[in-house]
Amino acid sequence: MRQGLAPITPRNVPSGWDAIRFTDAFTDRTGGQCKIKKGEYLPSGALPIVDQGQEPIGGFTSDLAAQCNVPLPCLLFGDHTRLVKYVDAPFALGADGVKVLEPRDDIDARFAFHYLRALPLPEDAGYSRHFKFLKRTWFPLPPLPEQRRIAAILDKADAVRRKRQQTVDLADQFLRSAFLDMFGDPVRNPKGWPERRLDSFAEIRGGVTKGRRLDGHHVVTVPYVRVANVQDGFLDLREVKQIEVLDTDVGKYRLLPGDVLLTEGGDPDKLGRGAVWTGEIDPCIHQNHIFSVRVDARVAEPQYISTLLGSAYGKRYFLRAGKQTTGIATINRTQLSRFPALFPPLALQSSFAAIVAIHREAQGAATKRSGDLDALSVALIQRAFRGEL
Repeated sequence: MRQGLAPITPRNVPSGWDAIRFTDAFTDRTGGQCKIKKGEYLPSGALPIVDQGQEPIGGFTSDLAAQCNVPLPCLLFGDHTRLVKYVDAPFALGADGVKVLEPRDDIDARFAFHYLRALPLPEDAGYSRHFKFLKRTWFPLPPLPEQRRIAAILDKADAVRRKRQQTVDLADQFLRSAFLDMFGDPVRNPKGWPERRLDSFAEIRGGVTKGRRLDGHHVVTVPYVRVANVQDGFLDLREVKQIEVLDTDVGKYRLLPGDVLLTEGGDPDKLGRGAVWTGEIDPCIHQNHIFSVRVDARVAEPQYISTLLGSAYGKRYFLRAGKQTTGIATINRTQLSRFPALFPPLALQSSFAAIVAIHREAQGAATKRSGDLDALSVALIQRAFRGEL
């Protein structure tokens, strides 16, 4: 939602509104708070822990003395992630990287939440600190009743988007349930499926390396799949970049329908993440941080193999076989080649692939509707902070 919003300044503030400096609008209450380290999070406890991660709650603690000492409701800002969270119940603070912000009395916390969440901040700062950019901004200050009215409208828009996402999540849960029903839990393998090494029925292929010197050679420009495009169970192709490569590289790295794409590393819980390429763009190649697994369709179904690789069974294997350093896990081609794939009958694999195809078609329609909702939400936010609602 950080798209297209013009930051408020004293020069463009809507008529009847004021504009105040961010540092006058909020008090930074981060200092002196107890902070819970990630390794100390519990699966349940007396207090939820709120940190700068994607999830609303990162974990729990049973230490009541760790409760964040701040008037509620308050806002939390992820100094690295740029995420903004609204908190209106007692909580404990996650480890470093979170700023606790107390709005002043004439600011509605929900209004502030919507504005800060939409406020564009530099994206090229990577994982560095972003609070320094936030402190330089101005904050819009309409009369308090107007703030509450705008916040109520944006809350309703958010509720519609959340319901749409819940529908997508339920569909994904159905797909996982169908896999377990048909094949059993692969970790326990209750149906006794035989095992085969992945490289006994599939070709494991690496991708093109970026940044190579191509001086003096004939080069062409082609689309390529990056790590950011390969998600857990689907491909995000909203932004596909192009790369210059040798003309001979196009045939060498060209993706074909049925290729299983998975990333070689990242966060440990993302090992095995991947999806099946269905020929969405042609020609298209992939970068070297992505493996392409070309399955022999006479004996195995790509969609089944992709789901198995991304299952708890696959993640367990990759965590055991891969290399982990400072929170990053990686696998190499040899480790991937040795993956012990469970091998149910091809007909059963194909039945599962048919279910996935129906699911993906429905998911595509849902994604389009979600995209339309996102576009409407962006337009609504732009109007809200131009004083046009």
